[in-house]
Amino acid sequence: MTMIIIPTAEMMEAFGVALAECLSGGETVFLHGNLGAGKTTLVRGALHGFGYSNTVKSPTYTFVEHYTIDDKEIYHFDLYRLNDPEELEAMGIRDYFDDNAVCFFEWPENGQPMIPEPDIEIEIAIQDSARDIQLSAISSDVIACIQRLPKLLR
Repeated sequence: MTMIIIPTAEMMEAFGVALAECLSGGETVFLHGNLGAGKTTLVRGALHGFGYSNTVKSPTYTFVEHYTIDDKEIYHFDLYRLNDPEELEAMGIRDYFDDNAVCFFEWPENGQPMIPEPDIEIEIAIQDSARDIQLSAISSDVIACIQRLPKLLR
């Protein structure tokens, strides 16, 4: 597990940019944290890291926002308002996971057991005006990159 302190929203975006370097496709990323913790800000940074330059919308009401960047499909899910995990089956959740896709899930616990286990879990805790991030890489493919992230932010 890696721990990082993020003092500003700008640094949260920079963290997302650095995280994008660890994601080559086929990964699932779980984002945990209270409302306002910075989950969407982190995903915005990751999208910028992948080369996306347009506005990033929150998927709070649509459940998912889709971005195609070069040869990658990026899916940003927000399951906060999900009433029943079975709703994910109705929207074809299994079709989102392939070797070219990166799937970010806010509030992933609301989608269990319909979504696969994560390759990376990120817990964001609000501490005064800063954010404490705990990173866990489940996939051996990304563990080494995750361990380098604190150095990339300096």
